[in-house]
Amino acid sequence: MITLLHEWVTVQANRDPEAIALTMGTESMTYGGLDRLSNRMARALKDEGCKRGDRVCLLAPKSPAAIVGILGILKADCVYVPLDTHSPVVRQRKILEICDCKWIMGSGDVTHLLDGIFAVGECQSSVSIGWLGPERINGAAFRSKFSFADLRAYSDEPVAYQNRPEDPAHILFTSGSTGIPKGVVISHASVIHFVEWARSYFGFVPGDRASCHSPLHFDLSTFDIFGALSAGARLYLVPPERNLLPHKLADFIRRSELTQWFSVPSILNYMAKFDAVQFNDFPALRELLWCGEVFPTPSVIYWMKRLPHVRFTNLYGPTEATIASSYYTLPKCPENERSPIPIGTACPGEELLVLDDRFQPVPPGEIGNLFIGGVGLSSGYWKDPEKTRSVFLQNPHGSDPSKRIYKTGDLAWVGEDGLVHFVGRSDFQIKSRGYRIELGEIETALNTIPDLHECAVVGVPIDGFEGTRICCAYVPLSDRAITPTTLRKELSRLVLPYMLPANWLAMKSLPKNANGKIDRPKLMEVFKTHETPAAC
Repeated sequence: MITLLHEWVTVQANRDPEAIALTMGTESMTYGGLDRLSNRMARALKDEGCKRGDRVCLLAPKSPAAIVGILGILKADCVYVPLDTHSPVVRQRKILEICDCKWIMGSGDVTHLLDGIFAVGECQSSVSIGWLGPERINGAAFRSKFSFADLRAYSDEPVAYQNRPEDPAHILFTSGSTGIPKGVVISHASVIHFVEWARSYFGFVPGDRASCHSPLHFDLSTFDIFGALSAGARLYLVPPERNLLPHKLADFIRRSELTQWFSVPSILNYMAKFDAVQFNDFPALRELLWCGEVFPTPSVIYWMKRLPHVRFTNLYGPTEATIASSYYTLPKCPENERSPIPIGTACPGEELLVLDDRFQPVPPGEIGNLFIGGVGLSSGYWKDPEKTRSVFLQNPHGSDPSKRIYKTGDLAWVGEDGLVHFVGRSDFQIKSRGYRIELGEIETALNTIPDLHECAVVGVPIDGFEGTRICCAYVPLSDRAITPTTLRKELSRLVLPYMLPANWLAMKSLPKNANGKIDRPKLMEVFKTHETPAAC
């Protein structure tokens, strides 16, 4: 029985070293090659001074080399911190500062980001660069210390590990309401528990062909990677550009003969909108899973009618509870387009609690606050005990005071059949295109733009690809003329692309409630009932 994530690769390499582990485009890597190269990288990191528990950031697009990077970091007893390669430099620096990163492993077209990061003198002296590619790459402000070519000097024999199951495997940074990203700490044991259940439930075996659709900084990719590697399956890394062309994405599933597909619902909804799936399409596909947001029932019906041979499963769970905490496999195609899909029942070792404001269970059918307990819970937010204490609470219904529950911020209700149904967010956080977004982080960034007097960002639920549309109302300074296009350009330097508002509205003043606060419900109604411009 394995106790650390990277041990799965060694097990599979010993079982069948020539089996293909990873494929992206024309590039493939065997389990034996993946194991040996990641062993060498671990030795290089240790030789360069990396110690147990050090944080190593991964600034790399999805690729076989990036997977080598993840495994090498873990085998060096370190914690990998995946960074979004589309993130602004100021956000990258903030994450490096928070996690006290010692190394960055880079690859692909990220030299401009690294030059921006290393333009600050203190980064140059405290953070080293390793390059996940054949040769070292240097920029205007940085020099890499080693590349794959340099790893030939190191042994590819197994590495001795000091880490334990409860030690962190990775830190995933999510949007923070104060404008400061939150780092969710996830242990080896938590990921292993979920993957072992999922591999058994979905029947993953050697020879399966699994998708890796999500970017590496998104927690769904954790299951993509280690679900496949644990089973000795072949992981197909989906090129991001395929997402823009639904018919080409369908062709990717078809030509790769995938047996499993896992993604956020927005991409499945997008493919349905453009009628990219044929009847009895994807004959090799056995399992279709989604997680991260609500999958509109009409689109579920579209998919299920075209793929009667596939099993469809809805997974639910925030990053703080490790990939997913509940599941619901549809017994048949829904008959009513208005019938929502439940999030189902708790995964083994997990617990879903729907409680009122006094932390008492609500009766069936009544809406309450959704809490999660069990083995998947994160230990909390990296170096943020206050935020951790605010949402990781003692279970009021347990006899063991060491047991905790996580306040998801979601609303839910339980049916007479025991199935849990998701209702929506209870706070200022939304999900759009599968991403969890704190609207407060967007407002914080907007408020740093000098030409604005005040602003407010709201999420408006819509049908279609986005799920929730981000809208911004703003009041320019009296002597300034600022357009939505200009605002969007300024904001794009401060936040991630998926956090940019889709609709903008200039106002003389923002509506206020009786307490003098911005009346957000009224603003939502304004965006719902009036045509507002979209910035280009």
